Amino acid sequence: MAKDPRYVGNLPKIGIRPTIDGRRKGVRESLEETTMNMAKAVAKLLEENVFYYNGQPVECVIADTCIGGVKEAAEAAEKFAREGVGVSITVTPCWCYGTETMDMDPHIPKAVWGFNGTERPGAVYLAAVLAGYNQKGLPAFGIYGKDVQDAGDTNIPEDVKEKLIRFAKAGLAVAMMKGKSYLSIGSVSMGIAGSVVQEDFFQNYLGMRNEYVDMSEFVRRIELEIYDKEEYERALKWVKENCKVGPDNNRDGFKRTEEQKEKDWEISVKMALIARDLMVGNKKLEEMGYGEEALGRNAIVAGFQGQRQWTDYFPNGDFMETILNSSFDWNGKRAPYIFATENDNLNGISMLFGYLLTNTAQIFADVRTYWSPEAVKRVTGYTLEGRAANGIIHLINSGAAALDGTGEQTKDGKPVIKPYYELTDEDIKKCLEATQFRPASTEYFRGGGYSTDFLTKGGMPVTISRLNIVKGLGPVLQIAEGYTVDLPEEVHDVLDKRTDPTWPTTWFVPNLTGEGAFKDVYSVMNNWGANHCSISYGHIGADLITLASILRIPVNMHNVPEEKIFRPDAWSMFGTKDLEGADYRACKNFGPIYK
Repeated sequence: MAKDPRYVGNLPKIGIRPTIDGRRKGVRESLEETTMNMAKAVAKLLEENVFYYNGQPVECVIADTCIGGVKEAAEAAEKFAREGVGVSITVTPCWCYGTETMDMDPHIPKAVWGFNGTERPGAVYLAAVLAGYNQKGLPAFGIYGKDVQDAGDTNIPEDVKEKLIRFAKAGLAVAMMKGKSYLSIGSVSMGIAGSVVQEDFFQNYLGMRNEYVDMSEFVRRIELEIYDKEEYERALKWVKENCKVGPDNNRDGFKRTEEQKEKDWEISVKMALIARDLMVGNKKLEEMGYGEEALGRNAIVAGFQGQRQWTDYFPNGDFMETILNSSFDWNGKRAPYIFATENDNLNGISMLFGYLLTNTAQIFADVRTYWSPEAVKRVTGYTLEGRAANGIIHLINSGAAALDGTGEQTKDGKPVIKPYYELTDEDIKKCLEATQFRPASTEYFRGGGYSTDFLTKGGMPVTISRLNIVKGLGPVLQIAEGYTVDLPEEVHDVLDKRTDPTWPTTWFVPNLTGEGAFKDVYSVMNNWGANHCSISYGHIGADLITLASILRIPVNMHNVPEEKIFRPDAWSMFGTKDLEGADYRACKNFGPIYK
């Protein structure tokens, strides 16, 4: 695997553990080939369907031998540690010795697939080993196919495939975060609670550290020219050629001069370069004599306070946040840098969850306004219809969102958000053409800058999510699957102008269930736990639920069909009727994975 300079260390691998009945002189020998073939089939499935954020297929490591007892389990563990395995999957077609063959590493997400066949009792082992995991307090996912298969059948049933892939994606996300940093650039923005960094959460739940840089570091690096000057010239040229400047909505007396606007662009581009270098480093800086600055902060996600101490005097961070979160820049297509507006680290982690599960850019947004059908009718004369008939939620933030959020990328003629490695030049061109960079509202941003203005195309399946922290409870995750929707242009204009039309808008409609927080659109808005959310392409709620369960973060609201929910086997021990309550009890009982 090629070394990725952005990621310190090797990308985590998935370890496959073929377990077997240890009895020799006939039993084990008859099962060796079948068991190892199961492991190889799982590795092939994952390598064809699960990808790292850089587009490379996930790398799987299979134990050197089938595992029939403690010694071989230890040998597999040693190999996995040497190979950098971050996720383990145990497979077997037969009875094995439960606690003698299990994976005992408490920090590695683990699953067991017990073959549903009548010739050998793989399902019996599955039940036995899961009981062992539960008794030892090591939650593991159990995978048991619905239909009986014949002995030696190397096909993986569709229901088993779905669970293997879902678990693998979530487990890899957990492994990817471990040991990385959240970089806080600045402190708390405008009293937003999500800006308050709670280190215990990052350390205990995510295995991450926290790094801090004052916003004055931008001033130092700009004035001392601690950035790649050749790249800066190239970036500024690209911006002037590709980033359309939209109308200035500021009143006379509040408009910035043309000279100020030109300077705003220069500072905005430098800020983007510097923020990236703060996150992941830049070898070019070492060549310039800045060896310490060249190292970066090993940040897999970062946030910028901005308001108000920075934005009252300097250009805002909107362009920086937009371009870092996007899947391309002046260097062409590349993986997004997950970057939170207003240093809302909890929304930054929500974005990181979605990104690691999908490899696609995430849209940072305010959960701004619920528009009922009656209110829309009153102010526009228009009757909402189609998916929007029950009301809409206006997702719009103060000027920064990934350009992928335009919905201008297409696949099979439909709007999508693609992983960067699938982007075409036409995709990039369309995203830029659909975006205006508007001189920032100086009533909000006294130091000027440029806000990103676009309207997300309707018809995309999306999932919004948000991580919240509650005193005495800890972190909780909320999820809402739904769709982006289109409104008639004149209706959008009326609604958009009631807030700030220089900011990016996504019209969102959640899928309703008729119950609880999803009985209607108003209830979704009314139960949302903070002023921000992360928007991810696709209906990924089930993947988020699996990820949250590995991290022991309960989910307080979601609209995912029950049959898609996949959590560790132990969760059913905390109740099978009220799954939401069982989730809370299980997470509290086991506690954070790294504590």
